[in-house]
Amino acid sequence: MASKQMNIALAVFAVVLPSVAMATEFTVGDDSGWTINFDYQAWAKDKVFWVGDKLVFKYPAGLHNVFKVNGTAFTNCTIPSQNEGLTSGNDVITLSTPGRKWYICGVSNHCASYGQKLVITVLDESLSPSPAPSTPIPSTPGSANVAAPSNPMAPAPSSAHGISVSGYQLLMAAMVAVAFLLV
Repeated sequence: MASKQMNIALAVFAVVLPSVAMATEFTVGDDSGWTINFDYQAWAKDKVFWVGDKLVFKYPAGLHNVFKVNGTAFTNCTIPSQNEGLTSGNDVITLSTPGRKWYICGVSNHCASYGQKLVITVLDESLSPSPAPSTPIPSTPGSANVAAPSNPMAPAPSSAHGISVSGYQLLMAAMVAVAFLLV
């Protein structure tokens, strides 16, 4: 009876762990938070966002808000109806689907005049990071033969996700070994 309960607990743990172990929480704007006159495109530029990650928008409640919009509304800073906005000052958005995501502040002219908007691309977790194939660059005398990335616009692999996946695989192997010992 005890081993059956242990196996069920291990199975539940194995299903829940991947989303927890591999998720990263990003505070939008880091220490500056969600505010005006901040370059959110520069902030997001070197980050890789995956399905399951979370964006945390921190700001003084009442001074800002967060609206998820489409690409056209993002470009034009078109504010949706007020009931669609997040207003807590500590808004957490879980990135649940891959693709482009657009966010703007709907207070006054914060988006249009002060650049309070963010666009990111969320990658599917099934596209696990792997090194990009490379093409050798012909070497000249006295220089090293260096490889150039085949797609310089591709996001860099996230070592944090690689470690999480390896840790998850190690944990799963340990849980399977324990399950076999208990049976």
